[in-house]
Amino acid sequence: MKNIITLPRPAYIISSATVAGEEEFSGPLGESFDFHSVDEDTFGCDTWEKSESEMQRRALTMALSKAGLGNDRIDCIFAGDLINQCSASNYGLLSFDLPFLGIYGACSTAAEGLLLASSVCSSGLCGYAAAVTSSHNASAERQFRFPLEYGAQRCPTCQWTVTGSGAFIVSAEKADSCPAVTDILIGRAVDAGISDANNMGAAMAPAAADTLIRYFEDGGEKPDMVLTGDLGYEGSSILCDIMREKGHDISGIHADCGLMIFDREGQDKHAGGSGCGCSAVVLGSVIQSNLRAKALKDVVFVGTGALMSPMSIQQGQNIPGIGHLVRIKAEV
Repeated sequence: MKNIITLPRPAYIISSATVAGEEEFSGPLGESFDFHSVDEDTFGCDTWEKSESEMQRRALTMALSKAGLGNDRIDCIFAGDLINQCSASNYGLLSFDLPFLGIYGACSTAAEGLLLASSVCSSGLCGYAAAVTSSHNASAERQFRFPLEYGAQRCPTCQWTVTGSGAFIVSAEKADSCPAVTDILIGRAVDAGISDANNMGAAMAPAAADTLIRYFEDGGEKPDMVLTGDLGYEGSSILCDIMREKGHDISGIHADCGLMIFDREGQDKHAGGSGCGCSAVVLGSVIQSNLRAKALKDVVFVGTGALMSPMSIQQGQNIPGIGHLVRIKAEV
């Protein structure tokens, strides 16, 4: 079975926009984000869930403005988040009054959205499509672990759910300096036997390895960068070990969004960042900028997700991981 899907024609990321929380803005990439919170991550709202919806609304509004497009030019939105039934996306994008497909890929949602948006544009089904996602530390902690007020102890393998939102506008029409999606590879759910919700990196790393091994063994060439999101310190180490054992050493070209977004020493985020918003804001800011400037020329982005729910965790089930791959080139 062929794994790589080469798009009939490249799909161009004509704009991206990012919204981040205060902790994220304080990290190494803070200056590259388009907008950040100045009100303790409430974004002017009275609940954390509404705050997350507002982040998505702002991110898509800015992405449309950068692309010089009105709402009426977008044929379809692919969007998702971590809250039950993707409600942050449903409410946050309601005012755009556009065809909407809700998706759930956990932390892989940014990659899944780009994969789908690129596919429908490349095939000619859509002229313009948007991919939007978000996560909020307070809303995610309340749903998957404990409300922040509980003050629960965090173990060393825990990752910090990023407060952030990223929006991408995709088109098959070539635009100057716009990075292009050329290949995609749909991930497979992989159960590595991990049931610890405090060690998602270990649950997701085998899925990332499965996707990358299939990609390289199906003829995919090694890029300038293999970017994962978000394995953190624990998962990144496991991924590189698996790849090395399988004859594909990526240690020299691997980067992880969960490692890039926070200062490990200065911000004490344990194993790094996670959440749908983590890879979305990293990819939508510094990676896109470097591709446009051709400081990066070829990136294989593998968005990884831990496919769990509060119920599955409470029932002691294993946490399957998944990794969706999108190859993005600076110039095609």
